[in-house]
Amino acid sequence: MSRFFILFFLFFISSGCVTIYNPVTEKREIYFIDENMEILIGKNFASQILKEKKVCLDKELNLYVKNIGRKIVSVSHRDYLKYHFYILDDKEINAFALPGGFVFVNKGLVDIANKDELAFCLGHEIAHICARHPVKRLQASLGIELLLNIALRNPKYADLRRGLDIIYKIIALGYSRQDEFLADSLGVYYSYKAGFNPYGAITLLKKLKRKERVRPLVFLSSHPPLEARIENIKKKIERLKKEKIALLEVN
Repeated sequence: MSRFFILFFLFFISSGCVTIYNPVTEKREIYFIDENMEILIGKNFASQILKEKKVCLDKELNLYVKNIGRKIVSVSHRDYLKYHFYILDDKEINAFALPGGFVFVNKGLVDIANKDELAFCLGHEIAHICARHPVKRLQASLGIELLLNIALRNPKYADLRRGLDIIYKIIALGYSRQDEFLADSLGVYYSYKAGFNPYGAITLLKKLKRKERVRPLVFLSSHPPLEARIENIKKKIERLKKEKIALLEVN
């Protein structure tokens, strides 16, 4: 056995790598952190955001978002996770997900979206969590030591605050084009399965397109072009319609 493979094997054993079944890809994948650590990282980062950002206190609006979110979760690939939904009192149109089941949506987005559009938006973020995109993004960008210290909130770790800032920047940068298209497709699928109109995905993106013409939307810069996303979603909806027709014919 070559020296390279011996060193790789020793690193694999000592680093605490785990193989976890990804229900989205239907494959076993290698991660440096297990699901418990994933949840801890998300929890600790979420608590930091809630300390620093202004949260919307409208009980009715929060319940509205949570109810839609819970319906989406019930048909998702990781419905066993405990999900948390927060509305940030920010006029910017944005939404993002943290590892382990933490979803944030800005009030600016909630204000312009109807229930079907919001269902797609939440479905898109939940899809990132189900596919473990935040975990993959973080472990590819940060060292295992930093991730573990953030997860455990190690008081002796001098760079804890810096680590949280880095995580925020990484999440803000978004994911790969492939990951975003997958999240769109799953977002449509989840919203459809949960009883919402999947065309809400298209109407929401068209709204964003109109707003983008007036003023650039920062969070869209990390996503594929809106036209490409709309075309991808149209194809997904057509496939869902064909599957529904085929199922009705069988029954």
